[in-house]
Amino acid sequence: MNKIEKLFDINILLMSLFSSLESIKDEKNIELIYDMGLTIPKELRGNPDVLLRLLKTILTFVFEHTEKKEIVLSLSAPEDFLYEEPVSFRIRETDIAKDKILEFLETHVKQDLEILDGKVVHGSEWDMHLDIPLMVNELGFRRHYRLPDNDMVGKKVLLICESEEVARSIKHMFEYFLYHVDVGLEAFKKGGNDLTPYDILIVEDSLNTEKLEHSIAKVQQNIPLKYVLLQESHADVNDTHIHCVSTHLIKPVTEESIYELILSLFKHRGAQRKAGSSDEKNIVDLEKALEERNDKQTDEKSESEGDLHTIIERHRVVKLPVLDREIGEENAKNMGLKYPDELRKFLDTFDRSDLYFREIVNEKAMNKIKAFCIDLEKQSKLIGAQSMLKFAEIVSLIFVYNKLDILPIYPGKYHIELQNLIEEIKKELHLK
Repeated sequence: MNKIEKLFDINILLMSLFSSLESIKDEKNIELIYDMGLTIPKELRGNPDVLLRLLKTILTFVFEHTEKKEIVLSLSAPEDFLYEEPVSFRIRETDIAKDKILEFLETHVKQDLEILDGKVVHGSEWDMHLDIPLMVNELGFRRHYRLPDNDMVGKKVLLICESEEVARSIKHMFEYFLYHVDVGLEAFKKGGNDLTPYDILIVEDSLNTEKLEHSIAKVQQNIPLKYVLLQESHADVNDTHIHCVSTHLIKPVTEESIYELILSLFKHRGAQRKAGSSDEKNIVDLEKALEERNDKQTDEKSESEGDLHTIIERHRVVKLPVLDREIGEENAKNMGLKYPDELRKFLDTFDRSDLYFREIVNEKAMNKIKAFCIDLEKQSKLIGAQSMLKFAEIVSLIFVYNKLDILPIYPGKYHIELQNLIEEIKKELHLK
């Protein structure tokens, strides 16, 4: 059997994996966390289709048999990733008996492991550990996340979230960019409750309060502190009245997520710290601010969940450009891409996709619809397709509020959106 050597982005594979598992994750109320080692290249060569199938099979088994509410998939590789090296995929502490794990691996994934030349690593009693040999895309080029400006490197982050595992994985990925990360309120209190040394404050959205927002807004008058909300994958991030929030970090977090976050926060050099700005302290009692939950915000959220049509109407009345060239060019530049190439890529990927979208809606293939919308949202955002991005967000809301009965009207809406966008892209590329 000839070994397939296909170029793929490990971040895209992990996002596809997350999407494919969404149904069982929601059913079992389990959070999937990615912990990516610092030596994992962004672009690899191998058999991504079989690797994705293998990981989905394994994680489905784990979700079905574990009692844990957090599952961590860690990825690591040798420090000297020269050409082809074993990449380690490890699910730590599954809470599943070793003999049951080994029986499952032998019965259900042996063939895929053989296709990938992978092997089972026998270690901890409760771990599931596989080594898969993969090749680096470009010999001698391993650090694919290169920040365009040295001023973006080596900043300081305060991270506050409910899960220790989530915090540990995010901290790990920030360290790739030589960032120093303090985790939790105890670390913050040791510094005297002073936000002055920090460049970024990341708080889980479920912990955010109105009092905290007001406190951060006051601090931002003195120092260019970036306030980031860590949100679930289907959270509504369009609450733009929170002026102190710089942006959102969406789960699942990958190395690419952190890279894009840094670019979005520091792409404009105007918000750099001034000399001597750290002389004056910015004291905030974060513990007290986090304890005072915003009951009004919770009530409004409950009310909105009961009226999806109101939310959709609010999205619908906002008129956005079909294609915003300025936004698209900026996004492409920040990612080291060429804007015309990304427009052509969008055409190649989504031309006639309205037929596919209608088909999967008619089939009620929910996982396929979710995966399609995730891809559509990502590519639309990249090229500055503002109206299409809004469309993808609305369809995502239908899943959030479980109003699948209204989904059949959206293939027609997508057909119109797609026609308009393709026409604008062709004008931009000077195509007939």
